[in-house]
Parts: sequence; C-alpha cells; structure tokens
Amino acid sequence: MIKNIARSFTKILPWIVALGFGITSLPSRAQMSIEITGVGQSLYPIAVMRFKDENKLPISITDIIRQDLASSGYFKNTENGNASESDEGTPNYKSWSARGADALAVGSIVQKDANQFEIHYKLFDVRKSLSLGGLNLNSSADYLRAVAHKISDDIIFKLLGERGIFSTRLSYVIKDGKRFRLVISDADGQNIRNAMASGDPIISPSWSPDGKKVAYVSFEDRKPVIYVHELATGRRIALSNQKGNNSAPGWSPDGKKLAISLSKDGNTQIYSINSDGSGLQRLTRGRTIDTEPQYSPDGRFIYFTSDRGGQPQIYRMSAEGEQAGDAKRVSFKQAFVTSPRISPDGKYLAYIANVGGAFRLHIMNLATGDTQALTDGSSDESPSFAANGKYVLYSTKLGGKRVLAAVSVDGNTKQVLSIPGSDVRQPSWGPFMD
Repeated sequence: MIKNIARSFTKILPWIVALGFGITSLPSRAQMSIEITGVGQSLYPIAVMRFKDENKLPISITDIIRQDLASSGYFKNTENGNASESDEGTPNYKSWSARGADALAVGSIVQKDANQFEIHYKLFDVRKSLSLGGLNLNSSADYLRAVAHKISDDIIFKLLGERGIFSTRLSYVIKDGKRFRLVISDADGQNIRNAMASGDPIISPSWSPDGKKVAYVSFEDRKPVIYVHELATGRRIALSNQKGNNSAPGWSPDGKKLAISLSKDGNTQIYSINSDGSGLQRLTRGRTIDTEPQYSPDGRFIYFTSDRGGQPQIYRMSAEGEQAGDAKRVSFKQAFVTSPRISPDGKYLAYIANVGGAFRLHIMNLATGDTQALTDGSSDESPSFAANGKYVLYSTKLGGKRVLAAVSVDGNTKQVLSIPGSDVRQPSWGPFMD
C-alpha cells in the first residue's frame, strides 16, 4: 500500500525531487569513495607533513587533511609521503620554497592514555617566512576525524581568508534493494552513521539553522507527515499531519518557523508553521501547485516552485505571503525549472532545469539574472549549498546508479562520492556548527 501512496504523491507533485532524514547513532561499515576532477588552474602548493608519532593513532590525521585540501579545489599537496617535520622551532623557509611549497603544515601526536590523544599542529607561510600559529587539541579516538577536519578548516581560513566547511555534516539516503537507510556523514562523505532503516519512503530533509534538528517527511503512517527530529536526543514531534499531503519543509533563518507545502484544501499550497507545530498560516492562494518553499537568508522572502504559468518555474514572494504582494517570477531562461536553493549569502540561486530532456544543475546570479549550467548531466536532483556558499552538493546518476556529487559555484571543481553497490541520493548539506 505504501508504494501506491508514494506513486500517488509523485503524480500530484511530478517535479519535486526529495529525500529524507532521521537520526540514531549506529555506525555503518560502508564508506564513500571519492573521485576529484577538474580542479582549478591556480592551486596553492602546500606541504602537509606526516604528523610525528601518528602511528599511535587508529587513523591517519595527515591523510584526512591532505584529502580535504585536495577536494577543496584550492590546494596542491607537494608532499604525499611519510616524511615528518618537527613542529618545534622555525622551518628552513628557503629549503621549503626550493621544494615548491608556499605553505607548510606540521604536527605531532602525544598519547595521554589508551583512548586520549593530544594533537599539536602548526602552519607556516613559506613565501612570507612567517608562522601563522596553530592548534593544540585533545581528542578521544572516536573524534580524531573531527580534529583533522578542524585543522583543514584552520588552514583554509589562515591562507585563504574564508571559512572552511570540512567540519560541517551531510545527510543523504542510501538505497539497498527495497530498503532505505538514512545517514549522516562528515562533509567528505566519510564516517557514515546510520540514521534509520525503513521500507517506507522518507523525503524532503531540511537542517535547522543551528544544525541541531532536521525536518523531514515520513510515510511510516501510510501518508506523508512532516516531523522535526532533535538529533542529540532522538526526540521528534509531528510538525504537520494535516489532511492530504504534508511536504517540503524549509526552515526560516532564525529557526522559529518552517515553510511547508500542504494539500489539505485541494491543490498543494505553501503555508508557514511555528517550529513547535503551532501557528499554521496559509501563504499562497493559487489554483495550481505551489511547493518547495525556501526562505531567503535574511528571512524577508520565500522562493518556491509553481506551475501557475503552465510549466514549473521559480517565484519569489514576501515571507508574509501573497497577501503582502504578488509573487514575482524569478526564472526565465529555461521552460521547466524546479528545486530552488538559495546560497547562504543570498547572491545565487541553484536549481534543476529540464533542458532537452536532461535534468541538469544550474546556478543563477540573482543580481544580474545570468545563469550557468554547472554540470553536463542528465539526471541531477536535490541541490544543496555548502555553508560557505562555495559548493553545491547534489545527486546524479552514474553508471546506472545514483551517486552524490559536489561542484564549485564556478563549475571548475567537481567530485563524485559513491558507495559501491548502492544508490546514494538526495543529499542535504548541514550548516556551520559553532
């Protein structure tokens, strides 16, 4: 019966691309494989030396940092071997410059007890012959990957002046046969942890702005119901269980409200609702389908998909709804456009457009209206911006299987994250965690 409900839902909203999310703490053995292509032309050469006494650790912090920097599209690792360099004193800047490094990262490990470690790291600007400081971090074995990502983010910030995203998290669905596993992982797709397993569809994940909760739609009660799930405790509430379809939750920037899509009065329309399930308010009053609402970063507007013009296009209205003014069409370059996602700085709109039968990820400069296809794929789905706005994560099809892919907003850097033998689909990229 659940499959029939899902098919019915798809007929009502034929152009919605969606996924689901839930949380437990069970580890998963499956890990992502990562393939990086098309990196930028001018890469910052950096030597990340093997951390001294790293063999005391169950994992390699050095390898994770090197992988992070390579996947960023900004760095070239000039040292890939096992040689280490002291993190005490001043390095020989002339020697490192002659070896082609513009920056040098070194570190060491001190084991405190069987499960506790001190990680020391320092960064040097070789070109300026300058120490850029470092970090001294304490960690148990379970959180060593988080330490490595924190160091990668520190390197990016100190050398490039922008915030790194390697300490953020991803959520996505792994489909094995007829079963669905909802998982979270590190930003590099590794360290996968099971969220839940189900034979019933779970769709439309949306992280809260503080990264502590996620809203999603579950069919476990034989109809689509929106839940808000508290990740740390596992506690959840049924946010919306109205008659008909409850779908497409999107958080306001302050986390106090969500915009959702409901069909309780017939055709699917957009509503707002408080994060505790109170205060339901209708925002659109059209006779067609309005769905996939997304708040702008300043909270003033809601972008959404509507077929009010005949084919799906993206529109923008006041966050107070159409009673505060008519919605304005935003997308004009393609005839069939869905899945609006706004960059954290509000400058760009990512979306999926049907171009000659190919569903392809695009990006629009909202100030100029200029658009660019970021991929040459034919089955792209579910775009999601990284917290720093520099990358877009999405799902696509490769070799007959669905995989995750990430592309920089200029289209120059691409990477594919896949799990052999499984479909990986419809991701959501989490926010910065302070």
